[in-house]
Order: sequence, then structure tokens, then C-alpha cells
Amino acid sequence: MNLKELLEYIVRSLVDVPEEVSVQETLDDTVQIFEIFVAQDDIGKVIGREGRIANALRTVCKAAAAKTGRKVTVEILTKQEHEERLAANSTTI
Repeated sequence: MNLKELLEYIVRSLVDVPEEVSVQETLDDTVQIFEIFVAQDDIGKVIGREGRIANALRTVCKAAAAKTGRKVTVEILTKQEHEERLAANSTTI
């Protein structure tokens, strides 16, 4: 199981609408970025009180990525924020 699949599995276990969860991975030379997209109603479940769940997800990813020597960034977004980003990127091209 790779890191993307692990993140997706954990987040799907946390939310009420698991079919709305998707994880997008972006690789750079030294940085690996994971964008987690969830339904609007589930964003609080993934972030948790005072960001504890989000920080735990980031910690798991950093620990798993330590073997490869890459830095890992985890971003949590709603599907609506994802669509807005896509729209903004398509207009700037």
C-alpha cells in the first residue's frame, strides 16, 4: 500500500460520505503534496477538534515518507474548493 492509498483509506474511514473522498498526489523533486478532497459536511471530521486529526494525518505521512527522504505536505479541501481551483487554473492558461 502506497502513501496515497493509506491516506485515502484513513480518510474514508472518518467521513460519512466515503465515495466523495479523493486524494490527489503531486510530486516535485523533494516535496510530495497530497490534496485530500471531501464533501463539505465532512470537512470537520477530517480536520478534527483543534486540528488534531489533520495533524495526525500529517504525522503519519511524514513518518511514512521518512524512508524516501522526501518532505510531505497534506492539504484538506472540500470538493467545492477543488472545483474553484480548477476553474481558476483553466482561466489563467
